[in-house]
Amino acid sequence: MSPADTLYSATLCAEASCRTALAHPLLPGGSAGPWNDRLTLLLESTGEGMFGIDLDGRCTFINRAGAKTLGYAAADLIGRNMHYLIHHAHGDGRHYPVEECPIFRAFRQGLPCRIDSEVLWRADGSCFPAEYSSYPIIEGGNVVGAVVTFVDISERKHAEELLRRANDELEHRVEERTQALTGALSQLRELSAYMHSVREEERTRIAREIHDELGSLLVALKMDVNWLGKRVGGNADLGRKLQSMGRMIETAVDNVGRIMTDLRPSILDHQGLWAALEWQAQEFAESSELRCDSRLEIAAGTAVPTGTLAIAVFRIFQEMLSNVARHACATAVTIRILAEDGLLGIEVTDDGRGAPVAAFDSPRAYGVLGMRERAGHFGGELAISSRPGAGTAVRLRIPIPEPLSAPQQEAR
Repeated sequence: MSPADTLYSATLCAEASCRTALAHPLLPGGSAGPWNDRLTLLLESTGEGMFGIDLDGRCTFINRAGAKTLGYAAADLIGRNMHYLIHHAHGDGRHYPVEECPIFRAFRQGLPCRIDSEVLWRADGSCFPAEYSSYPIIEGGNVVGAVVTFVDISERKHAEELLRRANDELEHRVEERTQALTGALSQLRELSAYMHSVREEERTRIAREIHDELGSLLVALKMDVNWLGKRVGGNADLGRKLQSMGRMIETAVDNVGRIMTDLRPSILDHQGLWAALEWQAQEFAESSELRCDSRLEIAAGTAVPTGTLAIAVFRIFQEMLSNVARHACATAVTIRILAEDGLLGIEVTDDGRGAPVAAFDSPRAYGVLGMRERAGHFGGELAISSRPGAGTAVRLRIPIPEPLSAPQQEAR
């Protein structure tokens, strides 16, 4: 309970005595009978300020604590207008019109008030933040004055200011740490993108070397085996051996082609992302033997993503399908690829066993982390909805840059 609440309770108990006080302006210290003595004792027993005013705003009584807080002798305040004396200006020096004074409003409109955002002025011209309450005194149904309680809240305001400064400092530090973390996250994302780029370049280099070196060796070996096959004559055993070697070489060529495609699908470089996504969906349907409903819709005029963006989208799509094959235990999968209005959306939904959402947010879910990191680098997002026994849906949304116009290309 605040000091004003405590004083209000005391004020209600003393209201009848206050009415008597208004008729006996000798208070405190007068000799107007037992009521006078009781009121004097009540007023002087509290450490907070309390004074009464009549309908003209003049002081009818004030306790010692109130007079001391204001820097006056109690006798010097009796009969003086309290607004002009202690409430004449705001804390910044602006004039405080008497008609706006909440204290006087208590007896003019019969409305109590409690204020803790203003100042009161001392005799030496200084002011202090105060919490004050003003309550009308009603006699015979008519307001005859008001009782005002007040307390110096300088220490409270100082504590509030210290707390505000501490909060400001804390917010400033949090903002600095947030900016530092954001910067670190941005650097990590750039590093991750750089590592992905380096990895793709290395894959391209390895695929090219496999094609140029190992591929040419296998072709040469196949030609040599064919040459030998034509010269074995009637040696059936040697002929069969050469045929077996030829089949093994063909298998090796197929495996080399598959490895090169896994490292860097040539369709992505030669025919673009849309063809690569469609090809990957067909490859998945054939290799997984799942019922696969695949649909690709590209709006007219949509730019084909190229470079690192195309690689990122293709790798995310590969990881989506790979997760279905490895973890979902599904019987059917639906693939939707839609590009329009500068946005590419890919959704892969399966009817598999599903998993709790927390499983996809785990720090050990490296595949999901990688997909989200790739998408985030290009301003996209990856959303996953799943429930045990109800399958999983993975959705990628990523912006597609607008194609450069002819003038822009020339400028570059």
